[in-house]
Amino acid sequence: MNRQQEFVLRTIEERDVRFVRLWFTDVVGSLKSVALAPAEVEGAFSEGLGFDGSSIEGLSRVFESDMLVQPDPSTFQILPWRGETEETSRMFCDILTPDGMPAAADPRNVLKRTLAKAADMGFTCYTHPEIEFYLLKSAKLGADGFPEPVDEAGYFDHVPGGVAQDFRRTAVSMLEAVGISVEFSHHEAGPGQNEIDLRYADALQTADNIMTFRTVVKEVALTQDSYATFMPKPFSHHPGSGMHTHFSLFEGDTNAFFEAGTEFQLSKTARQFIAGWLKHAPEFTAVTNQFVNSYKRLWGGGEAPSYLSWGHNNRSALVRVPLYKPGKGQSARVEYRGIDSAANPYLSYAVLLGAGLKGIEEGYELPAAVEEDVWSLSTAERRAMGHDPLPSSLHDAIRLLEESELMAEILGEQVFEHFLRNKRDEWHDYRLEVTPHELKRNLGVL
Repeated sequence: MNRQQEFVLRTIEERDVRFVRLWFTDVVGSLKSVALAPAEVEGAFSEGLGFDGSSIEGLSRVFESDMLVQPDPSTFQILPWRGETEETSRMFCDILTPDGMPAAADPRNVLKRTLAKAADMGFTCYTHPEIEFYLLKSAKLGADGFPEPVDEAGYFDHVPGGVAQDFRRTAVSMLEAVGISVEFSHHEAGPGQNEIDLRYADALQTADNIMTFRTVVKEVALTQDSYATFMPKPFSHHPGSGMHTHFSLFEGDTNAFFEAGTEFQLSKTARQFIAGWLKHAPEFTAVTNQFVNSYKRLWGGGEAPSYLSWGHNNRSALVRVPLYKPGKGQSARVEYRGIDSAANPYLSYAVLLGAGLKGIEEGYELPAAVEEDVWSLSTAERRAMGHDPLPSSLHDAIRLLEESELMAEILGEQVFEHFLRNKRDEWHDYRLEVTPHELKRNLGVL
């Protein structure tokens, strides 16, 4: 037994923890949980806990359904919202096959494999997500057929005594209580829309943090008689919710993306990494934007990027190179703005990192940065400048993912096939649905 496992067992005893929740995700990123009695934790560390993997979307087939969850002791945290009644903790888990091998269909393992490849190339990957979401009065629709936001405030608005302001203060405190460092929080552009940005961490820890973040945000909302949603585009006429993520690669203690004296202080490694994103973005968009509703955000305005472009501090571009303070070369980073808040963070970060590493491996050439507002250009101008569009629907994104050898390699055969099957089913259901928009537009005139 290692020191981390000993620390967990000692803390459970000292804090009189009554329940230990083992967390993992399915292929679309839905959080799964099983509560373990404290006496069983030591056995779970050494042998794992058996469960029926075929009942979890994408984990295994019926004829090979036996799977194991093995808790990662480094992720142990007391859950503060359960402390008033009984001490409850959680640990994220790795999914194993009955012979103790990492399960190919485990989304967390997909990211770990990609991070291992980065390590083989000499890199450590750090990420910093900016997570947007809407705070609503309830999950029910209002009289106009849309959800009702908790306020009518806008970007950076300060509303004395406002519901969202109190909500963010409580949520940030609770996030920090479970070991998640927050950089800042504020009201976003849409009514009831908020953003909370997490501090830099390695990509695996960030993905774990995002899953915890969503749970904390929803739990806090419920205590305040409201409802939090990470749906990419819950309102037709208000901005969607993105999860812009900053990436950097380090070689030891050196930022591999920084090179003094070059354009935007970007190293050759950084330029090739960005080129990998731009080349493969159409192929991985089904992963970073995995729902039918995701494409309402990408193509619905509100600063959502929908064309292949990059720029220095240009918020209309799909990839942005942020400004940083002079002499702060260690903070050099690149930001992918396409991903939305409902994405599976494990798979999304795996394909983003994998595409960037492919650009480095193959020495991709980066096109010129865009200085113009991409949204204001005409279709002909964008075409002439090489700003091809991202997929315009989940259907188009599925087709491009199906044809991608690189995505199949990054995700692995099982995740690749299960993910595609899930997305095909979603598109099929959507295609058969008669929407209120169609009835409103056509019923009285056709």
